[in-house]
Amino acid sequence: MKQKSGLARVGVILHGSPDGPYYNALRGGLARLGYAEGQNIAFEPRFARGQLDRTPAFAAELVGLGVDVIVAVGGVGARAAQRATDKIPVIFTIVLDPVAAGFAASMERPGGNVTGVTNYDPAQAREQLELIQAVVPSLRRIAILSDEDVPRSQLDGWNPLEKSNDTAARALGLEPYWVRMKGPTPDLESAFISIKSAGVEALLVLEVPVTLTRFRQIADLATAHRLPALLPAGEPNDALMSYGTSLLDTIPSLSAHVDKILKGAAPADLPIETVSRRRLRINLGTARELGVTIPSEILTKADEIIP
Repeated sequence: MKQKSGLARVGVILHGSPDGPYYNALRGGLARLGYAEGQNIAFEPRFARGQLDRTPAFAAELVGLGVDVIVAVGGVGARAAQRATDKIPVIFTIVLDPVAAGFAASMERPGGNVTGVTNYDPAQAREQLELIQAVVPSLRRIAILSDEDVPRSQLDGWNPLEKSNDTAARALGLEPYWVRMKGPTPDLESAFISIKSAGVEALLVLEVPVTLTRFRQIADLATAHRLPALLPAGEPNDALMSYGTSLLDTIPSLSAHVDKILKGAAPADLPIETVSRRRLRINLGTARELGVTIPSEILTKADEIIP
C-alpha cells in the first residue's frame, strides 16, 4: 500500500499501557526515519492494559478508521488484526514462530497481508536454564512464570515458548513448576507464596504480556523470597540475571517495516526479520544478598555486570 497524500495513519495495538516503553520506542524509531507527527504521520494507538480480550474490538475499530497499516505489539493483537482484515497491512512483533502460528507462509515470503519482526529463539530456553544451573548446581526444581491469557494449542495445551522451556528443563534433569498468572492485575504475592510452598530453588520468568511491565516488581519479590531468578532481557531490574533477546531490539526493524509499507512495499513480499542478539546481565549485589556465587566462566560471558 502506497503512502497516501498528507498524513500516513498508523494504527497500533499494544497489550500494555501508554506508560510502557514500546509505543514511545516505535514513535522514536519512525521519527529517526523522517516521520514527524502531525506533519506526515498520525498514530492511532490502542492499549489493552493487560485485557487481551479487548484486542478484537481494537482491530475492528482501526480497520473502520481506514488506517494505512496496523502495528501489533504482541501475538494476540496480531491475531486480532489478521482476522479483522486481509487488505490493510499488519506488522507484528512478539510473535512466537510466525509460520507455525499461521501468520505467514514462510519467513522469507509471508504471502499475505501480515509480516513483521520476531525475537523468538527456541535455543534460548536451554541456554538460560543452563545459566541458572551453573549458579545453582544443586538445582532440581525450578518455577517458571508465564501468562494464563496467552493462547495455547488445542492439541497439546502449550504455546511454543512454554513448550520449549518445559522440554529444555526436563532434558536438563529439572522439574518445572509452572505458575501462570492472569492479567490485567496479577496477584504476584500469591504467586510467590505458591512458588515458595512448592519447594522450588530458582525462578525463570518468561517474556509474556503479564510479566513485561513488571520485571522490577518480580525481581524484587524473587530476592525477598531468596530465589535466584533469571528474567528476560529488557527493562532494567535487580534480578540476579537477565538474559536473552529483547523486544526493544525489534523496534528498529519494526519501524523500517512500517516505513517500507508506507512507501509502497507489499507485506506479502517483505521478509519477516529475526532479532537474535542475546544479552546477559548479572547483578553481583543481588548475588551477595542471596548468598550465591557466580562462576567465573559465567561472568566472562556477561555483557553487563552490576557491582
